[in-house]
Amino acid sequence: MQKTILITGATAGFGLACSDRFARKGWKLIIAGRRGKRLERFRTGHPDIPIHAITLDVRKRRQVEQCIADLPAAFKDIDVLVNNAGLALGLSGAQEADLDDWETMVDTNIKGLMYMTRTVLPGMIKRNRGHIINLGSVAGNYPYPGGNVYGGTKAFVKQFSRNLLTDLVETKIRVTNIEPGLAESEFSLVRFHGNEKKANQVYKGTQPLTPDDIAEIIHWVTSVPPHVNINTVEVMPVCQSCAPFTIHREES
Repeated sequence: MQKTILITGATAGFGLACSDRFARKGWKLIIAGRRGKRLERFRTGHPDIPIHAITLDVRKRRQVEQCIADLPAAFKDIDVLVNNAGLALGLSGAQEADLDDWETMVDTNIKGLMYMTRTVLPGMIKRNRGHIINLGSVAGNYPYPGGNVYGGTKAFVKQFSRNLLTDLVETKIRVTNIEPGLAESEFSLVRFHGNEKKANQVYKGTQPLTPDDIAEIIHWVTSVPPHVNINTVEVMPVCQSCAPFTIHREES
């Protein structure tokens, strides 16, 4: 049976790489994102794969609900949902951060993930099969300066994923939280509001993870036997480790 995967944030980075990985395995794809031209370019570039493209902003609850309700019959039975849409904005301390940036991160990383999950989940329950894959981050585990609300949103993803597992324990639905570390994509370009110089500095002198690395991991967690659930995958490049505790000492 040809399986169906829905990927949010499919226009770039992890989402685009994930779309390509599953297309090469012959899955039916529902690709969603705000940049419709990019979605259409991907769809026309894979003429032999059934692809349904949705121009969608996951922050808009009614739009999410309508898009899922309007899925063509051939795409309605979603086997895997990849909640990939998300972003970081700014790197200022909490006392200087832009509240608009904070709200956008909460609306996208938390509310968007909630809307999509709540809308897709009833169908999975009815069929008693499915897999929800959430894109968290090591920022939800370890603090760093300026990571305030972004880290908080990814900590939500971690706990939400755990609680989903408890809610679904009497079903055959799986839940996985993928937590990448340093990865080179449009992430830093978005964080610094299009400042390429700042974004490039993030990766200078490193060999970061790539979107293809994450797509490979996502494909792997879907391919283990049906009775196996990969709860969490925390992954960093070998050039990265957890930061030491910070201690500020007053001068005597």
